[in-house]
Amino acid sequence: MKLAKIKTDKSDAKAICEYGQMNDVPLYRALNEVQSECLQLFRLLDSYLKQRTASKNKLHGEETLGIPSKFVYRSLKRNVKHLQKEVAAIEERLLALVKQDQQHQLTLLKSIPGMGVKTALFLIVITDGFKKFETASQLCSYVGITPTIRESGSSVRG
Repeated sequence: MKLAKIKTDKSDAKAICEYGQMNDVPLYRALNEVQSECLQLFRLLDSYLKQRTASKNKLHGEETLGIPSKFVYRSLKRNVKHLQKEVAAIEERLLALVKQDQQHQLTLLKSIPGMGVKTALFLIVITDGFKKFETASQLCSYVGITPTIRESGSSVRG
């Protein structure tokens, strides 16, 4: 890539075109229905888990402050119970979908000490059964577990 003082849509398009001509860029593969549903389920699961945690914290806060209103207490309890049922249903659906396509991968991952079902499901879904990445370092970078140094200037730390 060349350095330029001016950055415009036209110069960006030209740079992208040159990159595509110089490199063997693979074609985009759209998600199939199972992959798409699994990703949607994980996003929904994340949202419900955050809501459940917030409701549990609110319940604990009300109990800590003194005598909570019976109505508020029951409402929060019902909300936590409902969210727990939804979380269980989503986890069950995710497991069924992944078993349908990636049973062997799931079995292998669960055989690793410390690897739970949820982590195994998540890894299989985000990596498309480990087909998205050629190396372990690519996967680590994607999920954000590789340390990177970000600094500016030339000051020396000591």
